[in-house]
Amino acid sequence: MATLLIVSSAQADYSSHAGSAEFVKTMVEKHNFDKEWVQAILKQAEAKQSILDAMSRPAESVMTWERYRKIFIQDSRVTQGVQFWEEHRDELARAEKEYGVPASMIVGIIGVETRYGRNTGSYRVVDALATLGFDFPRRSKFFLGQLEEYMLMVREQGIEPFSLKGSYAGAMGFGQFIPSSYRAYAVDFDGDGKVDIVNSSVDAIGSVANYFKRHGWRYGEPVVSSAVIKEGVDQALFNTGLKPVKTVAQFRDAGITTKATLDAAQKATAMRLDGADGDEYWVGLKNFYVITRYNHSAMYAMAAYQLSQLIDAKMHEVSKP
Repeated sequence: MATLLIVSSAQADYSSHAGSAEFVKTMVEKHNFDKEWVQAILKQAEAKQSILDAMSRPAESVMTWERYRKIFIQDSRVTQGVQFWEEHRDELARAEKEYGVPASMIVGIIGVETRYGRNTGSYRVVDALATLGFDFPRRSKFFLGQLEEYMLMVREQGIEPFSLKGSYAGAMGFGQFIPSSYRAYAVDFDGDGKVDIVNSSVDAIGSVANYFKRHGWRYGEPVVSSAVIKEGVDQALFNTGLKPVKTVAQFRDAGITTKATLDAAQKATAMRLDGADGDEYWVGLKNFYVITRYNHSAMYAMAAYQLSQLIDAKMHEVSKP
């Protein structure tokens, strides 16, 4: 059982937190920030108990695949995905051509993350990152790193630091980029001279495509295949990790056969998910692993991919003469 973390009112002023001095020193000495500016940001950042509560029970760790899938695979989300695609047909086609990432996959990610910009988060990013950086010990180093990246980002972009809102984990915009991803992968895809994935759906489209390309997406290659298992197959072969290690041939020899015809030499990972009709068996390939770089969860990657395929099928259906 996860330990419940409680933020006390005395911790609300992060400028006086035990870990703030080292953080301020880093920003001043490493990045040449004004000390008073950094301290003022920490002083105004608000501790949020709801953020700690949410971080302690992420959906990917507590839900079955059956329940998780129902959150994202819905007729309404598919319909909205078709609408988003139709509204941005030219930009999605350009992103697919320039980055080699299917338009359907870009739309699927934005659909899972924010319902195409409808739900981008209500927490001030500063509050989320400060709360998790100073009051969530298990991942303090990571989130203080993100707070560092955020301050660099707002300085580079000329953004008022308290103006941006996002998820409880400090992710922003249509595609929910954390600050380090924003700085590393976000692009000015609409050509207005600004990198803005918060307000520009076009920048978000290009940025998601760039993220996938930079993480090794292989255009035209398969992503995942359902599998059939022989009786008595070693269950220890499943859910061993997200990164493909064994080959399709090795899994086949062990009694795991893919329904799709795949290159036997391709590296893959085998998954068992608890679906609506019992256990589902899947084999994920390199492109599936790329999706998990966006969110390190097989269920997330499966939901995003299945949503993308449903939207793609619907687009072809509505495009028929």
